[in-house]
Amino acid sequence: MSNKFLPLVIGAAMGVAATTAAGATTLEDVKAKGFIQCGVSQGLPGFSNPDAQGNWTGIDVDYCRAMAAAVFGDATAVKYTPLSAKERFTALQSGEVDVLSRNTTWTMSRDTQLGLNFAGVNYYDGQGFMVRKDLGVTSALELSGASVCTNTGTTTELNVADYFRAHNMPYEIVAFEKADEVVAAYDAGRCDVYTTDASGLYAQRLKLTNPGDHMVLPEIISKEPLGPVVRQGDDEWFNIARWTLNAMLNAEEMDVTSENVDEKKSSEDPNVKRLLGVEGAFGEAIGLSNDWAYNIIKQVGNYEESFNANVGPDTPLGISRGVNALWNDGGFMYAAPIR
Repeated sequence: MSNKFLPLVIGAAMGVAATTAAGATTLEDVKAKGFIQCGVSQGLPGFSNPDAQGNWTGIDVDYCRAMAAAVFGDATAVKYTPLSAKERFTALQSGEVDVLSRNTTWTMSRDTQLGLNFAGVNYYDGQGFMVRKDLGVTSALELSGASVCTNTGTTTELNVADYFRAHNMPYEIVAFEKADEVVAAYDAGRCDVYTTDASGLYAQRLKLTNPGDHMVLPEIISKEPLGPVVRQGDDEWFNIARWTLNAMLNAEEMDVTSENVDEKKSSEDPNVKRLLGVEGAFGEAIGLSNDWAYNIIKQVGNYEESFNANVGPDTPLGISRGVNALWNDGGFMYAAPIR
């Protein structure tokens, strides 16, 4: 996001913070209306995408469902607001949504200047490039003079500028607000290259007229830690957001799944006991019932279950765990313990 937008955005954030401080907490508001309003993408397969009946699925959707399970004991107590990259932060700041779970990169400026708090990382990503195979390009270093399609309101334009400048390559940006507009423009040949997070490239490729005619180049040019976001100024809601993700990761590490969670309630492992609310009062500490994590796992599953169901090797996206594996399996995923 360019600096010219920051004063307006920061002002909006401060206004919401003041309103929240004078009124009910987010948890109280959410309980009063009976559901969580979750900001998602406008349609990114594997992350947040509606089917023909309007039912949303994806990793980011599962996170929203997990929050609802934690708060209400009902993973269906959530409604979805599709947001463009440009709209997403304003929607959260204004209170239009309670949480943003929309493949959003955690950066310092977003975390410190926009009145927002990132609750963690639910997918480690990096920006890449997709081209037509008949372009004859096998490396991003061969893209000198290319026209590049991307979204406005994202960090991708900055990353492209940094990359092309570092390699002394001229380029032209062709930017659109909505993701589907970018895909349509690229598919129609209005640009040579489509750039976004690599996971998004694999997802959006499925929407192209002939997906097999396109390839993702090997270079990853940035760090893109994606995760859920809430407003600053409400630590209780921030704790719920953060520990919802931690519960899903800890459950995978402890081999607690949606299928065996009832059996695991009788486990002698104190870590499992604390996770499932058999021992301790960890739910009460964040304003929830002590079976909050049990409800998440029973109704949504652990992180591995969500990953495999939405983006894993047996899905159309076919993404391996890679760096999104647990820390003890060669990946980056590491959750703070419940104790």
